[in-house]
Amino acid sequence: MDKALEVLLKQVRDKRDQIVEAVANSAAKDFADYQKLCGEIRGLSLAEGYILDLAKKMEYSDE
Repeated sequence: MDKALEVLLKQVRDKRDQIVEAVANSAAKDFADYQKLCGEIRGLSLAEGYILDLAKKMEYSDE
């Protein structure tokens, strides 16, 4: 995997893990805040998938 993609993937995963931990520790002030945090988790998970897909496409294009 490209070094830049590895760095980006680590950042996305670290941020998602922080938010997941915050939700698990009842950091949400109210239901709206909980929904916002869940949306961020979903968005970061989606971004992770895009990065992994791009890495695969880049790997196969090198062959």
